[in-house]
Amino acid sequence: MPTSIRKERVFVSSSPVFASSISPRSGASASGGAVTVTDLSHLTKLVVKTTPARPDGLAPPFGTSATAGEALICGSRPGEWTVIGSTDACRDAVGSTSATSAHVVDVTHGRVLLAVAGTAATSTLEKVCSLDWSDAMMPDGAVTSASVAKVTCDVVRHDGDTPTYWISADRSFGQYLHDALLDASAEFA
Repeated sequence: MPTSIRKERVFVSSSPVFASSISPRSGASASGGAVTVTDLSHLTKLVVKTTPARPDGLAPPFGTSATAGEALICGSRPGEWTVIGSTDACRDAVGSTSATSAHVVDVTHGRVLLAVAGTAATSTLEKVCSLDWSDAMMPDGAVTSASVAKVTCDVVRHDGDTPTYWISADRSFGQYLHDALLDASAEFA
């Protein structure tokens, strides 16, 4: 006998306190002159999925990102979005969608999020990833998946005053990825 489909969204009302899996290496600096590597893993990360053909998912389209209030919505894959920000901002962004049958999963504790920012951010990433990081291929707002230091990652260009890339991966790779990015940025410090 078919069961009814539940169409309400349920969020964990009180998540456990986030504890980063990344610890700074002794003698290493996460920031330097032309590039900084910052752990943003504490930000809420929600994955929203619908079927790719559905017209009522979140905006923006696959491969791009946009802000909704104080949340960043990334078109990660066809029919899939990652929403990043404070818990309230993410809830507001997801709550505004008309995709009543979307699946929403909080992946905050399972994903690491690192920001690589500065005038040498692009040069740093060129050392650990074979993508074309030029402005024409990876403009502000672009979203892609790539192997960064041999780790499968989602990458969002999210510029502020300088080129900035948000890199997300499985949490188990957090320390390794952080250290690899620090090593790649060392010559620019």
